[in-house]
Amino acid sequence: MDTRIAVVSIIVEDMESSVPTNELLHEFSQYIVGRMGIPYRQRGISIISVVVDAPQNVISSLSGKLGMIDGISVKVTVSKTP
Repeated sequence: MDTRIAVVSIIVEDMESSVPTNELLHEFSQYIVGRMGIPYRQRGISIISVVVDAPQNVISSLSGKLGMIDGISVKVTVSKTP
């Protein structure tokens, strides 16, 4: 199956949402190439960038499940080439 490289950008606006976010990322860990988290304490948020190498349906599933978590904003950028 063809895979794509994608960057999943997550803004955690409610720190209570970090636990379900991390649990979900753990479920998809086999597809994660790297992850960077930045706590922005002055604004009371955290920004997480996750690079994945996965089939398109897996990327969509991850972003959809993240988007259903309260207090989370998520956007995905997918490479054009498989």
